[in-house]
Amino acid sequence: MQLKRVVVTGLGALTPIGNNIQEYWNGLANGVSGAAPITHFDATKFKTRFACEVKNFEVRDFIDRKEARKMDKFTQYAMVASDEAIADAKLDLDKVNKLRVGVIWGAGIGGLETFQNEVLNFSQGDGTPRFNPFFIPKMIADIAPGNISIKNGFMGPNYTTVSACASSANAMIDALNYIRLGHCDVIVTGGSEAAVTIAGMGGFNAMHALSTRNESPETASRPFDAERDGFVLGEGAGALVLEEYEHAKARGAKIYAEVIGGGMSSDAHHMTAPHPEGIGVIAVMKNCLENAGINPEEVDHINTHGTSTPLGDVAELKAISEVFGDHAKNININSTKSMTGHLLGAAGAIEAIASLLAMEHGTVPPTINHTTVDENINPELNLTLNKAEKRDIKVAMSNTFGFGGHNACVAFKKID
Repeated sequence: MQLKRVVVTGLGALTPIGNNIQEYWNGLANGVSGAAPITHFDATKFKTRFACEVKNFEVRDFIDRKEARKMDKFTQYAMVASDEAIADAKLDLDKVNKLRVGVIWGAGIGGLETFQNEVLNFSQGDGTPRFNPFFIPKMIADIAPGNISIKNGFMGPNYTTVSACASSANAMIDALNYIRLGHCDVIVTGGSEAAVTIAGMGGFNAMHALSTRNESPETASRPFDAERDGFVLGEGAGALVLEEYEHAKARGAKIYAEVIGGGMSSDAHHMTAPHPEGIGVIAVMKNCLENAGINPEEVDHINTHGTSTPLGDVAELKAISEVFGDHAKNININSTKSMTGHLLGAAGAIEAIASLLAMEHGTVPPTINHTTVDENINPELNLTLNKAEKRDIKVAMSNTFGFGGHNACVAFKKID
């Protein structure tokens, strides 16, 4: 069968460096760090006392107070970002066939703060089981797309993909395929996460996954730098409206780019560590190129997973060199996690948006905080260090990898 073409017609973002798309882009282009001391709780006794929190956000500016109390932060973030994306796409909710509009969302954890607080409240009580009646619906990871669909009346496919930090990239690939196959006209996709909590910070600290550069939080996320010591936890949401090309054209929608392919693979190696030879990462990028029907030489830009971990950064860059060969040195490679931190299940969404905005503005955001060369990294690679670079981007790829060995890669192409 002839596959349908799929395009991006709307974007929304709520991030540690900007609470909407314009603010997010300004932060990216100017190399702004979103890392700062934690304000959500008292982190004095924690090994890591900083994170990339969403800032200057008042939920009541967006959601009725009574409704907001029924939602965990990760759902609140999802609602705000998806509202912006739907508005940006200029979808007429009175005219669109809502049976053919779906919501496929990504969340690696879901309502962690809700779960944490309910358990803490119970443990501090007299043993009588008193739980919030909204405990379960606030906590479950699939509630975010459920709420988006309820608000807008979207009656197409509705679910959450959970694959740790690859969750929202997997959601985008599923959305791409549903539209390609003709099952939907429009899908709101993306991801959200709100794990900057007592349990989140404590758990990741126990794994020794986080940077402990407490004396200089703003420089702690330093992908590809020899002195990197772990990732910086972030929070927020990213939303994209994916739409069948002819459907978008018929209503005169603005088109950011075409989604030309997606790839998935598994490391099948370790719960948290990447395969040292990057076998799964090599496979996912090759799968994506094949699925998109493009040659390696056509890729101009790659937004890497680039978490600022000692093992992961090297493995990913080795894989890029393997897949792209001599052309690798011609690609503008970056890691926007140097600015936003790691948004876990929302990472794939906000990083795909970063690639789309880079394409729109002809500018690749920098990988900030690089001061010391890592001798294990190919010096010929252009890692877009410390300063944004002008670049006409025709094809961009975004890599996202998750605990458990889950790998996902999405490719976009500019439509002339």
